[in-house]
Amino acid sequence: MNLENIYTELILEHSRNKNNRRDLEHYTHKELGHNPSCGDEITLQLDVEDGIIKDISYTGHGCAISQASTSIMCDIVKGISVEEAIELADKFIAMVKGEITDEDELEDLEDAIAFENIKNLPARVKCAVLSWYTLKDILVNNKTEGSFNPN
Repeated sequence: MNLENIYTELILEHSRNKNNRRDLEHYTHKELGHNPSCGDEITLQLDVEDGIIKDISYTGHGCAISQASTSIMCDIVKGISVEEAIELADKFIAMVKGEITDEDELEDLEDAIAFENIKNLPARVKCAVLSWYTLKDILVNNKTEGSFNPN
């Protein structure tokens, strides 16, 4: 089995994974991420204590790529500092845009490296980065209740 097939299987597995798809009983931060070009929509909820992401979850709908990217992101940032999460979001976005290609530099993205070749599918890039941009927005702008108003 080649690496591309393994990555495809990982994306499919995470798109169906329900572990992070839930509402948090207690959250300190919340925001909706929306991709109007394809209809992907995710709401992230985070429980941040003393600068650490204690828990993170999401609800929403979208394609397998957006849902898998969100699920993997939740797994990666749970338990790390807000600063580290922002750095990882920047790194993931740069990887998907083709700005970072050094495998060693991408190592701390863990399973999210499965999206490295998504840059070859420009229509899917927005799907892959949706949750990462939303996470960064929440953390940089300290969004506690969400500001998205679809009306």
